[in-house]
This record gives sequence, structure tokens and C-alpha cells, in this order.
Amino acid sequence: MNVPLEIVLFAFLIVAAIVAIQARDLLTAVVTLTVFSFLTALVEVVMGAVDVGFTEAVVGAGITGVFFVVAVHHTERDSAD
Repeated sequence: MNVPLEIVLFAFLIVAAIVAIQARDLLTAVVTLTVFSFLTALVEVVMGAVDVGFTEAVVGAGITGVFFVVAVHHTERDSAD
């Protein structure tokens, strides 16, 4: 266990979550959620669950991120700002 590295990664996770929640642009939110998922995979690898981290990186940061980006590009920009 590498506790200082885990603490730094958890801090980045919190920052990524806050940025994703407060993002006004959908593409920014999707990219930030993809970064969050990749950071989660890194935390899992550091904690020793390499297979779970690999699966999270492929599914969470890879496939889901691509699906979200495609979905965002198929939406129309109609803002009430």
C-alpha cells in the first residue's frame, strides 16, 4: 500500500467530481467523468486490484466515455441562459 499516493489520487477524484458536477457544458462534464473513471482505475490498481482497475479503465473510461461523447454530439444546443 502506498498511502501518500492514494491520498493524492483521492484528492484528484474529489476535484474531478466537483468539476463534473459544476460543469455547464455537457462535453466538459463527459470528459471530466471519463477522467474520474480513469482516476478510479488508478486507485484500484494502487490498492492491488489490478483486474478491477483494468476493467474500470476499459469500460468506465473507454467505452462509456465514447458513448457519452457520441450522445452529446447528437444533442442540439438549445440553452435558456
